[in-house]
Amino acid sequence: MNWDHVKENLGAVLQRVAAAARRAGRGPEEITLIAVSKTHPAEALRAAYEAGARHFGENRVQEWEAKLSEVAKLSATWHLIGHLQSNKAARAAKAFASVDSVDGFGLAERLDRARAELGAAQKLRVLLEVRVAQEETKNGVEPDGLPRLIEEIGTLAHLELAGLMCIPPFFENPEQVRPYFRRLHELREDLRSRTGNGLPVLSMGMSHDFEVAIEEGASEIRLGTALFGARPK
Repeated sequence: MNWDHVKENLGAVLQRVAAAARRAGRGPEEITLIAVSKTHPAEALRAAYEAGARHFGENRVQEWEAKLSEVAKLSATWHLIGHLQSNKAARAAKAFASVDSVDGFGLAERLDRARAELGAAQKLRVLLEVRVAQEETKNGVEPDGLPRLIEEIGTLAHLELAGLMCIPPFFENPEQVRPYFRRLHELREDLRSRTGNGLPVLSMGMSHDFEVAIEEGASEIRLGTALFGARPK
């Protein structure tokens, strides 16, 4: 498959990112774009890298491991953005620079232990996935459990807690998602004052709603379809 369209798509997306940032009184440099490459082949990742993408997100450890040998030499940052089962924590701690979907202390402990066993000099960055909507299909930490979890993770020497992430309900109209993004932003501001942790990262917004997310304070957006096109079935 020809992946020439990725460069054009990335350029168009970056223009939209800049416009959304301006509407929010922010600079586009405040927004990190994570290219979500799940189900797409290594060739797609290389096309996005050549177009300028430097952060990539995968949903499954095993899928990423299958691609790793083909893209390992790229100077990029690899994020795990999907739900992580505890029994795959050791593999994730080795394969990724950031796990953006931590939803409990047990998982955090396993990641910390695995990172220690690797002897890695650099801490593993983690984000807490927050359950901003009461959907049975969604994972995440309940908002009222965040202060305690932040305190607990602060005891783990090999993890760097960088911020929060959410996956809100899907609505055709992005404006309907705005309250969920605003809720995550408000939670972050409250946690900053209560815990003293700066939590600089807010990872929220995908291909259909990233502009609203930026307007509500997103510092990282996770885009797949907008860059690569529809996922192969």
